[in-house]
Amino acid sequence: MGVGKTLLRRVVTLAHGDLTVRETVHVCRAGCRTPSGGPPMRRAACLAACVPSGGTFGYDVLVHVGLERFLYHRQREEIREALEQRHGIVVSAGEVSRLARRFLDHLAALHERRAPALRAALERDGGWPLHADATGEDGRGTLLVAWSGWRGWVLGAWKIPTERADAILPRLRQVVARFGAPCAVMRDLGRAMIPALDALVGGLAHPVPVLACHLHLVADLGRDLLAASHDALRERFRQSKVRPKLRDLARELGRELGQGIDAGRESLLDWQHDFESSHCVPAGAGGLAVVRGLAQWVLDYPSVGDYRSSFPFDRPYLDLYERCLRAGRSVDAFLERPPEDRGVRRALERVGRALDTIAQDERAAALAQTLHSRAALLDELRDTLRLDLPGARRARPVLSEEEAAAELRDIHAGLDRLTADLRERRPARGPAQDMRQAIDIVLAHLTRHGKNLWGHAIALPPGAGGGVRLVARTNNCLENFFRDMKHGERRRSGRKCLTQDFERLPAEAALAANLSRPDYVAILCGSLDGLQAAFAALDAERRGAQRSAETPSLPPAPPEPQPLVSASLPAADRRIVRTEAMDRRIDRAARSRAPRTKRLAG
Repeated sequence: MGVGKTLLRRVVTLAHGDLTVRETVHVCRAGCRTPSGGPPMRRAACLAACVPSGGTFGYDVLVHVGLERFLYHRQREEIREALEQRHGIVVSAGEVSRLARRFLDHLAALHERRAPALRAALERDGGWPLHADATGEDGRGTLLVAWSGWRGWVLGAWKIPTERADAILPRLRQVVARFGAPCAVMRDLGRAMIPALDALVGGLAHPVPVLACHLHLVADLGRDLLAASHDALRERFRQSKVRPKLRDLARELGRELGQGIDAGRESLLDWQHDFESSHCVPAGAGGLAVVRGLAQWVLDYPSVGDYRSSFPFDRPYLDLYERCLRAGRSVDAFLERPPEDRGVRRALERVGRALDTIAQDERAAALAQTLHSRAALLDELRDTLRLDLPGARRARPVLSEEEAAAELRDIHAGLDRLTADLRERRPARGPAQDMRQAIDIVLAHLTRHGKNLWGHAIALPPGAGGGVRLVARTNNCLENFFRDMKHGERRRSGRKCLTQDFERLPAEAALAANLSRPDYVAILCGSLDGLQAAFAALDAERRGAQRSAETPSLPPAPPEPQPLVSASLPAADRRIVRTEAMDRRIDRAARSRAPRTKRLAG
């Protein structure tokens, strides 16, 4: 080998800063040629281990930017500022975005390269349960994720045009080809996910249980039971305008109190704790503060439910109706001995008139009664399945596998007893038509999904220690993953609505969450400090495969599924369709023909 040429390169790394490197490239003096036609070359191995071929920024900068962006959800300006202040490296915002994208490309390639080792770890566990679900924002940016339940790893993530079975199934088959067949499958009750996972399991050599999420079962059942009545009750409140009336009154009383509002709040606190006096409202500013507080108490109905829950576990308009009834009865009690202050009495009567519009509504009363009886059925089912409310943070006791299996058997037996009890309680005839319909809805859901509600106990092979290990009864692990991912994106962007952010977010960003799992990182690269060396070795392997005519010794990758075109309007199509040229072209063609009504008449 002799000196072929000398190159000057600008290199930027965290370890060395911004510097110019002189690199000597050696070539074969005998004029040999590689199978690709070029001369054999030898470049500086120390430089290739620090900086990608043809790049300026080193692997340590690449890893730093990627971790800050996708693991810690920093903004581009935060990353730029930290690089400049801590390392003296000046980088543009556009370069930060390019480095972040390259980080995901390297991470996805390394994830694929380490698939055999990851698969071996899953096999040592005795298998892995597959949790599959998709999320998006306003129907856009749909992200499909395959999750290993026991390890908590993201095994695959893809952007799909929409949640359809023909878009889901090829991706999940790709995961099975790469990591082996799962020991169980956990899914929601979506119309796309059910046939996709049934087809996936049907193609496996050995049958595995397909489990339905218990929480999704209760949520779907609750919507079928309560949605119509709850929406109708919301419409009754909209027509009665109870909330606008109470809000206007609270604002007017606040302005009337003016500078004395703090004293009024103190009077309200004293009135709350005065249990010895009769039901009466004081005069003056204190009385106005009491009436204002009464209106605010009604408007604070969202505090009744669990703010982390959502419908049907939280029924806000039923809570509002109950508060209106309670407040209306209290106003009647206060007016039995009217306040001596005329202004206070008029304000209290005004609250009573606003509440009477909904309290005297017979249709609202019937809807509330229906919601109460149906919600009792839903809560009975939820208690039987021993499910916490979504987002609940209460600590549950840690159970051993034997205790958890015993609890699962108790839940199964309890659901069987509830099913038999509902069949006995179902009115065969008579005026209880609504309760009969509600029970029929519950029994229909349990019949339709009953075969997928059980089978969580997985027998482990002797090589994994034997015994039994349980699969989670819900898809909460994946739902929580999506929630944390969106929370991080909101932290980064500062936007509550993530429609555009999620549409532009690469699917590989989900793999970055694995870097918070020590067991995954140990297999991938040893530690996060070894990630840049793993990226460099991966690039070196790629370059060697390109220079060599022989097929590299890489594991065969499963075939990539063909992209599907959705009937919706993806971003690539929007850029073409939403143009003035498109408008002009259609208008020009439209003006060249007679109106359609005349053409049809002719």
